[in-house]
Amino acid sequence: MYNIVICDDEETLIDELKENLIKYAAETNKEFCFFIYHDGSELLQEYRSDYDLIFMDIKMEKLNGLKTAEEIRKMDSTVGLIFLTSLKKYVWRGYEYGAVNYLLKPVKYSVLKMELDRYFARYQGKDEPYVSFQNDNGKYKVLYKNLCYAETDKRNVLLHFEGQQQIIYKNMKEVSSLLLGQPQFACPHQSFVVNMAYVKSVESLELVMTTGEHIPISQPKRKDFMMKLTDFWGDML
Repeated sequence: MYNIVICDDEETLIDELKENLIKYAAETNKEFCFFIYHDGSELLQEYRSDYDLIFMDIKMEKLNGLKTAEEIRKMDSTVGLIFLTSLKKYVWRGYEYGAVNYLLKPVKYSVLKMELDRYFARYQGKDEPYVSFQNDNGKYKVLYKNLCYAETDKRNVLLHFEGQQQIIYKNMKEVSSLLLGQPQFACPHQSFVVNMAYVKSVESLELVMTTGEHIPISQPKRKDFMMKLTDFWGDML
């Protein structure tokens, strides 16, 4: 089952695109579940982390597709995104937000089929493990491989990923249990869990991350952590 979003303020286009998508699903033995939105703000308000592919009009009255895509990429770096437009001049900006491609209106089935074949040929989606959460800033879906580290922040935890920091409303015990189930994570300190793929070097009782940040290593955890890091680096060679 693939969750497909259509976000457009033209009802006729929505109906035509949905009909063509149903045709494609039948031809390829896929199953689609559709989510329809008529404006970018509506999509953002009801956004779900399990969306696989979004078809989105670039020009919408309330919140256009480019602004919507910018906000989506802050929450979700993996969802497929195909822009719908009647004007090619807007297309280049779409690639700033990781668009898979664009379709010119009216959408021809032959072109749609070609783009969908390309998308599903390299589809990863739900096969990539991720953590999803919600806070006061919005909803987020973060691939474990893109999560640099987590640190205690009062009673909650601050997640560092893709150049941003976001609070997850769980305590470190809960987050540690979640992250340490993934082979690339280890705990150098009771207040930190790090993705070892982002460890650049070790200096005494500090980790130097590829981001330039320094994370402490506690003496009681140092031996166990260094064994895990050595094994991880060895596996990477």
